[in-house]
Amino acid sequence: MTILEQKKAAAEEALKYVEDGMLLGLGTGSTADLFTEALAKKVADGLKVRCVPTSEATRQLAERLDIELVQLNDEPVLDLTIDGADELDAQLRLIKGGGGALLREKIVATSSKRMIVIAEERKKVDVLGKFPLPVEVVQYGARATAFMVGTVGEWAGCTGKIELRKDDAGNPFVTDNGNYIVDCHFGEINEPEKLLSGLSSIAGVVEHGLFIAVCKMAILGTPFGPITLEPKD
Repeated sequence: MTILEQKKAAAEEALKYVEDGMLLGLGTGSTADLFTEALAKKVADGLKVRCVPTSEATRQLAERLDIELVQLNDEPVLDLTIDGADELDAQLRLIKGGGGALLREKIVATSSKRMIVIAEERKKVDVLGKFPLPVEVVQYGARATAFMVGTVGEWAGCTGKIELRKDDAGNPFVTDNGNYIVDCHFGEINEPEKLLSGLSSIAGVVEHGLFIAVCKMAILGTPFGPITLEPKD
């Protein structure tokens, strides 16, 4: 199987956990988009679901595919969220936010009774951190906040370049929420819980891409078909 085929297989496997009448969170990113597209086919065949998108891009995709959308303020408890991940480990601790939607992704995931991650198997790692950790920060004082992110990273045993994310035009990338993102090139995050605690204490940090104790199951596409993982102690 190609990487795309592995992603599609994981997305289609996740459909088995969707039941008629569910309230769903729809993730953001290339693999999550494949799930949304597969879901749309089921909806066209009569499946009844209502969905909350995690980004404007996902909202636009779902609307094009005639998937019914609702506001999280109107339906604050969701049955299930299906989303991708940039990295995951054996405990199903995640790094997310490569697509810039980490704040809404975390709000939707933690508003759900269950979160399932879909990805190709190369996203599973022994130690988080090879993928740069995104941290969403307010625009005001962004450089000062980025400095504090680096300081907290060192306190948590992480060192590496902290850089402001840029868009294709070379300007600061702006999230759907009007914030900036700094990407932390730590290489290895050996104590993710400690880093999470420190980042959450910084004034100016809106949210970070560490998802810990949020994901309940992962479906990984492999060359031999999808496999299911649950957190290991």
